[in-house]
Amino acid sequence: MRTVRILSCALLLLAVTVSPVRADDPCLGDEEEKSAKAAVAALTKAEQAGRQAELFMAYRSILGNECLDRYDKTALSRAKTGVPKLGRDLAKAAEAKGLLYSADPVRSDGQTSAFRYFETIGDYADANRVMMKALQAKPDDLALFTTAWGVDEGRWVVPDPKTGERQPYVSPQAYRQDLQKMASAKADRLMKAEEQDAKGLSGSAVEVATSAMKSLEKLSAAAAWMKFLQAGDKAARERAEQRGDTITARSDSTFTQANAVMYYEFAGSPKAKDKLAQVKKKMEESSRALEKSGEKVKGAFAEQSQAEQKQFDKKKADLEKELGF
Repeated sequence: MRTVRILSCALLLLAVTVSPVRADDPCLGDEEEKSAKAAVAALTKAEQAGRQAELFMAYRSILGNECLDRYDKTALSRAKTGVPKLGRDLAKAAEAKGLLYSADPVRSDGQTSAFRYFETIGDYADANRVMMKALQAKPDDLALFTTAWGVDEGRWVVPDPKTGERQPYVSPQAYRQDLQKMASAKADRLMKAEEQDAKGLSGSAVEVATSAMKSLEKLSAAAAWMKFLQAGDKAARERAEQRGDTITARSDSTFTQANAVMYYEFAGSPKAKDKLAQVKKKMEESSRALEKSGEKVKGAFAEQSQAEQKQFDKKKADLEKELGF
């Protein structure tokens, strides 16, 4: 009987000492254990398969999962070591294949871009380098350029080991300067091309309409690139105002002033807005004048028709009288 009591007390003491430990450890819950074991199994499978892209994703999926060390003591350390090394190897391979940039996230099918791998492992210097190569291959791609300009969004430097604080990453000034050189060169090319289009503004009314559309298209595109420059798109808008002035100075501006309106609207300066108001006023006056002229012409035709009808009726009556009807 005494032995039974001692054994019962020992079991009770064991339950009291073990249960709180399990309760205090969130990794020992049934769901947590199941999830951790599944992650370890997936990692082991990926390692055995030897496919780098899949292994990279497997390593990344377990980073931060502190429960894994209960079931695989080295899984986290392998992942922490493997992610940067694998990521760099995969990035270099993608770069060699010409897969420089894609907005898609990391994939397991071997189609992830070099930029995305470098970005994922935090190698921002190489990510920027690859981005510049992508831009050089597509110098007219404004969407890609815009992405390159905002590349630092969401980037952080490695947290301070003592305080844990994170600071946003800022690309070197040289990177931003190179981008501005590219934007400036593209804007210059568009502005020179616009000069050729604008030559038609001195031609016929039909030529003015065609040339104005092409010219405004170039100015709008140039302005989009100029927004990345310190002076902004001022040059493109000033030229648009000048083109509007060229059209309003024409002797046949009544038929071409609608094109001047488009230029002044694009220019957008206070001065251009005043000119726009004047042109619209003239257009309204011309419209009313044409309307009145149209009414006069219509009235003249009506009077002529009435006179002709009377003359026809008279001739008809004379003929009927002559024939004895």
